[in-house]
Amino acid sequence: MTTHEIKAVTPYRLDLTVSALRRMASNVVDVYTPDGRYLRALGGFAQPVIVSVTQPRADALAVSISGGSDDGERVLASVRQMLGIERDLSDFERRAVTIPWLAPLVRRMRGLKPPRYPTLFEACASAIVFQQLSLYSASAIMRRLVLALGTTFEFDGIPLAVFPGIEAVLGADEAVLRATGLSAGKLATLRCVAEAIASGALSEAMLEARSSTDAASMLRTIKGIGPWTAAVILLRGLGRLDVFPGNDSSVAANLALVAGERVDVGPVVDALGSQRGTLYFCLLLARLEARSEIGRASDVSR
Repeated sequence: MTTHEIKAVTPYRLDLTVSALRRMASNVVDVYTPDGRYLRALGGFAQPVIVSVTQPRADALAVSISGGSDDGERVLASVRQMLGIERDLSDFERRAVTIPWLAPLVRRMRGLKPPRYPTLFEACASAIVFQQLSLYSASAIMRRLVLALGTTFEFDGIPLAVFPGIEAVLGADEAVLRATGLSAGKLATLRCVAEAIASGALSEAMLEARSSTDAASMLRTIKGIGPWTAAVILLRGLGRLDVFPGNDSSVAANLALVAGERVDVGPVVDALGSQRGTLYFCLLLARLEARSEIGRASDVSR
């Protein structure tokens, strides 16, 4: 095991950022321990690489790496990206605090950074699973999918799971996939995305080279990916803060929860400018806060 200290743009809070990344404590891939460690088993190496992240200081994270890679810089780059440690959200904060009903939430969530999935496929799979479902239902399906197809093992006595790769999904029996609770339509979309990435018809580099509008259009050429799903993929998969996944019942409900009344999201996101996507994470944390999920230790029991 090797340990590295990496600087973070302040304000930074690991608990808030991990909560936004994992969504719920039932997530078995992104694990938060009772002693405040973030654990993740990364695929894409000869064997899984485990990262253990803590926050010893307000401006730094300590990242311990163990497992099957001697490419520490690649692993650290992935951690920086996943945990958003170099993102400066000062423009969003300046704009958000001028909105009376939003300002208290933004102040409570100072230190949140926009998390990002380590691979395009994981971002796509997550967005597809969470389409038009409640947080609880989608999280339960995702957990079953990961445990059915991903590699599982223990690290320091804690069960971990590697998010299943493209090959695992494409090679899975239909009955196994259906048993996770995924609908036929979502399974078809998931397979289409996996095939597109595997064939090279879709890649992160292709999307990175395009504006958010054009990248969303490219994603929407895949049957089953609409405006909301494309926006979530760009936000959670490519870190595009200039997109906001609107036209969603959960977003409307979270807005009402924070504002205390129905809110027209259009003028709000316009006022928030080029970092408007941060509102999505703030609203998610507001919902998690109401359910006492922020910073809660992960439930990794099988």
